[in-house]
Amino acid sequence: MPLAAEEKAQLISAYKLHKNDSGSPEVQVAILSHRIRLLTEHFKTHRKDHHSRRGLLMMVAKRRRLLDYLKRKYPERYQSLIQRLGIRR
Repeated sequence: MPLAAEEKAQLISAYKLHKNDSGSPEVQVAILSHRIRLLTEHFKTHRKDHHSRRGLLMMVAKRRRLLDYLKRKYPERYQSLIQRLGIRR
């Protein structure tokens, strides 16, 4: 389930660090978090969709790696990001 272009553009504009930013860890984590939320809702009705579940697990792992990188390199940006996204940890 790819994101609609306007949803993705809205996420990028909300989390970008500078004018042309579309690939910073903050933007990537925000996009992944949105897709994870959408897939979680999908699994409430399609419990046996194991192929999509594998994709969800890969997205969660990628988000975890990006967050670990942020926490290691830029702890203040990490803290602000998890508060903005509502990710507990």
